[in-house]
Amino acid sequence: MKSHSPARASHRPGKSAALKPEEIARSVRHIAIAGNPNCGKSTIFNALTGLRQRVGNYSGVTVEHKVGRFYGAHGEPMSMVDLPGHYSLQVRSPDEAVARDVLLGRRPEEPRPDTVIAVVDASNLERNLYLLAQILDLGLPTIVALNMVDMAEQNGIALDIPALAEELGVPVIPVVATRGTGLVELKQAVSRPLALPSRRPPMPESIEREARKIAALLSVRQEVAFPESLLLLTLSDQALDDLAEHKPAVVEAVVAAQQRLREEQLDPLCALVEARYQWIDQICQRVMRRAQTGLSFSDRLDRVLTHKIWGLVVFLCAMAFMFFCIFSLAQAPMRWIDEAAHGASQWVAAHLPASNFRDLLAEGAIPGVSGVTVFLPQILILYFFLGLLEDSGYMARAAFMMDRIMSAVGLHGKSFIPLLSSFGCAVPGIMAARTVENRKDRLVTILIAPLMTCPARLPVYTLMIAVLLPTASALAKAGILLSLYLGAIAMAALLAWIFKKTLFKTEKSMLLLELPPYRMPSLRSTALRMAERAWTFVKRAGTVILALSILLWALVSFPKLPAEAKVSKADAIAQSYAGQMGHWLEPAIAPLGYDWKIGIGLVSSFAAREVFVGTMAIVYNVEGEEENTLRETMSAETRADGTPVFTPLVCVSLLVFYMLAMQCISTIVVVRRETNSWRWPLLQLALLTCLAWSAAFAVFQGGRFFGFH
Repeated sequence: MKSHSPARASHRPGKSAALKPEEIARSVRHIAIAGNPNCGKSTIFNALTGLRQRVGNYSGVTVEHKVGRFYGAHGEPMSMVDLPGHYSLQVRSPDEAVARDVLLGRRPEEPRPDTVIAVVDASNLERNLYLLAQILDLGLPTIVALNMVDMAEQNGIALDIPALAEELGVPVIPVVATRGTGLVELKQAVSRPLALPSRRPPMPESIEREARKIAALLSVRQEVAFPESLLLLTLSDQALDDLAEHKPAVVEAVVAAQQRLREEQLDPLCALVEARYQWIDQICQRVMRRAQTGLSFSDRLDRVLTHKIWGLVVFLCAMAFMFFCIFSLAQAPMRWIDEAAHGASQWVAAHLPASNFRDLLAEGAIPGVSGVTVFLPQILILYFFLGLLEDSGYMARAAFMMDRIMSAVGLHGKSFIPLLSSFGCAVPGIMAARTVENRKDRLVTILIAPLMTCPARLPVYTLMIAVLLPTASALAKAGILLSLYLGAIAMAALLAWIFKKTLFKTEKSMLLLELPPYRMPSLRSTALRMAERAWTFVKRAGTVILALSILLWALVSFPKLPAEAKVSKADAIAQSYAGQMGHWLEPAIAPLGYDWKIGIGLVSSFAAREVFVGTMAIVYNVEGEEENTLRETMSAETRADGTPVFTPLVCVSLLVFYMLAMQCISTIVVVRRETNSWRWPLLQLALLTCLAWSAAFAVFQGGRFFGFH
């Protein structure tokens, strides 16, 4: 891991600039923060590092990781990596493998941590201590951040923290991450010189003896040889056959050691698990007292929120309220952005001399980018609500309730988390499908993930709903938006059922899903997440969408007609490269009610769905109607016979098309990378495009058949 933290300042001017990169890297302490999912690990990471973070993928795998920097209690620079949440070092997914490899120092781009902050949920002490037991075996300086001590108290759990620290042999810092309580003490603990853990979970003598023998054969550093050998001892025969990173002599030694242990009636994995849980039980009996308080607050709330009827009602009401806020609260900032962009275009047109460059700015770049960034307030509101739902613990309940519906179509329960993530973006949702062990279930999840309504569709939905119902209330618009979300979910369920009955037949699996306790969301963590997503969106608008806007302006503006031709702008667009492309496509989209200008938007939005809005802004602004908004311009657009282009049927047809179509190059690339084949992304693209065209055709032609316009 290359650090971006500055070196310590020297008293002599220019001294820090003379430091070599490797010297700067050595001056930075490397911290890894590890823990179970839903333990508050990322909240602590965000609180310590703030906005000083960078996000990327580990080399060779599509596992996202965050690295942040902060300064210790004495101003010393520190770099922290937020490891993927995991329950054990016996891995079952690439995310867990990455966490294990970083802790063991296996990844060349990541130095082995100098210190591990092990985040432990105080309200689920027994479950969280198992991972801590394995971390203690690694022989790394460790600090336990005992999070959610307030939730433990509410549940009637009393913990003797000094006794817990003595039992574990490492510092234990009580923390309430959502309130910032204990973070100063945690930072002070990290800044102190730390000794290695003074205690280690016991294990059977025969297992330790065999592990020591294997450790002597490993070509790794001495400090990781013993934990590496323990992991090797617990591997299955198939895993050992697939192992390519160790010499054959090591694999043979592991097989022989496993055979000797079986002769002693010991299974290495079962024996280690049993020994660790016996150790955990002894610790919990000494440090924990549980009051008889009856049902906890979370249990009482779950009686309603996970009820098969009332839980679904609450879920739909929560989604409807979110969409209502998206339409109502975002109107003022959207208007400000639109007015600022309009003013910028007018200023450029008035102050720059007539030239292609002026036209490019006033009619291409500014309308194209602002046509998308105007929806930034709505996207921020969406991520704000999603962040609150996730941090409060309700999102897991939503997945639990959806499992009852989706399991009816044969979809694996673990698919709900990837599909839920796809509402934020299909790319991380598809990558999250790695947690689904069964290959066929994982492929079904990947194939239907793009149907989940991501924020990239939101600008298109908002624009077309505004054209469809310009005077409707925010509540009515929210109802239409909710129906689009539910329609996409229903179609995903139908496709999953078809896939599971035809291409991907497998037996049904049970869902094992942890329901975290309800807790007060951290507004700071939510705000940081919103800022990260907003910056990603703005960067995309300033790069990809800007480039596409310039390209589209050029396609719309060229070839230039002679000045003496004196044709209208509408005729000039029709004869441009974009117009020719739209006319070429028009026979295929005319049955859906679309004209060639809409065809330009459809083609451009295959790069990214939200580009459709910027394309419409460029096409219609070129026609010289700057005084009107894009919605008003589109509402007033007519065909050659004088009939309006954007009739209610056309608007609904476009909404249905974008609800189902797969128009995102990034998603196609990620599907190719996750499936290691072009067959699946191309099948997915063809299937969803045909499905979108067929559904839009049915809406438009069916509506005309029944007399609608």
